[in-house]
Amino acid sequence: MAREKCVLAYSGGLDTSVAIRWIQENYDMDVIALAIDVGQERQDLEFVRTKALSIGAIESIVKDVREEYVEEYISKALKANALYENKYPLVSAMSRPIIVKHLVEEAHKHQAKYIGHGCTGKGNDQVRFEVGIACLDPDLQIVAPVREWELKTREQEMLYAMEHDIPVPTTKASPYSIDDNLWGRAIECGVLEDPWLEPPSDIYTLTADSRGNTCDEPQYVEISFEQGVPVALDGEHASFHEVIKSMNEIAGKHGFGRIDMIENRLIGVKSREIYEVPGALTLITAHKALEDLCLERDVLHYKLQIEQKWSELVYNGMWFSPLKEALDGFIETTQQLVTGDVRLRFYKGSCVPVGRRSPYSLYDYNLATYDEADSFDHKAAKGFIDLHGLPTKVWARQRRKVGKDGEV
Repeated sequence: MAREKCVLAYSGGLDTSVAIRWIQENYDMDVIALAIDVGQERQDLEFVRTKALSIGAIESIVKDVREEYVEEYISKALKANALYENKYPLVSAMSRPIIVKHLVEEAHKHQAKYIGHGCTGKGNDQVRFEVGIACLDPDLQIVAPVREWELKTREQEMLYAMEHDIPVPTTKASPYSIDDNLWGRAIECGVLEDPWLEPPSDIYTLTADSRGNTCDEPQYVEISFEQGVPVALDGEHASFHEVIKSMNEIAGKHGFGRIDMIENRLIGVKSREIYEVPGALTLITAHKALEDLCLERDVLHYKLQIEQKWSELVYNGMWFSPLKEALDGFIETTQQLVTGDVRLRFYKGSCVPVGRRSPYSLYDYNLATYDEADSFDHKAAKGFIDLHGLPTKVWARQRRKVGKDGEV
């Protein structure tokens, strides 16, 4: 009788390498390793693929989904100006839905009933993986080795690996836990677990230290958008993917894009998180500046509420939920005329919009100016103020009846 199959989200690291053998032994399943390239900095993908086979996976698959990630996922995040708790550009949370999508696709392709992941029981990713999988196929079952096994420390995992002839890293392990993709880097653990300590400089790879190692002269960059998505840099056509890479380099060179925050995890734990997101924060900053010019006031104000809810849903693993899908529709509608250019100035850790223009600009110079070109009807303001304040004026008169005249 054929063994059941489990498609494992595979990174090539210690946890998921040990998981291949552990699933085989404890669940009597064949393991299909699936590594997804979303632009992370890591070892050679061919090495990752062959390593899984050497450990015992019956098949090892590597998928480069970077373009799909940019066009179908990051584009939505940018249009939503997605910042969890108004700070974090959803680095890890953005990559999980596309990984889930391909895990489910491969499970269907290989007629596997199980999907495995290497998440711990204390983080957000276990929720994102499992809820996402359930949304796409509620009949698939989950295997979560790290949450189940008795290997409590990295040393115990290393011993298990050596006892089972699993290749282990030969270099000194980093004290940090790092997750990265095209949208940025997330760093935690080690000395970072003390929220009073300043992060050491060795954790950063994308951004220069703004206190002295950045450029001495400001740099200006012009980003062009069409319907909310970047299409050019300094007047030269570029794909969204190319723009992200360029802005990671430019903004990072000037020391912009570091975030040090106490984050409220879905699981109920507060954690200290460090993010390097020069490209993501730059593009969100530019996109917001263009929306200020192109969106009508009530739409802009209401969208701010939608953005926060959208970010919470994605952070909480609800990418495939009906509410998130409905909010996507609203946000997409707002982007129809978000077309134009934004000029940014980078200098010593800062990124400041210093210019914006659009063929669909709602800014009217003749209405805004105070010089002779002023076309605003100042006399009309009196009637507006009377009507705008009428309800509170009536309310104030009634307050007098209970002796509250002039009191707040």
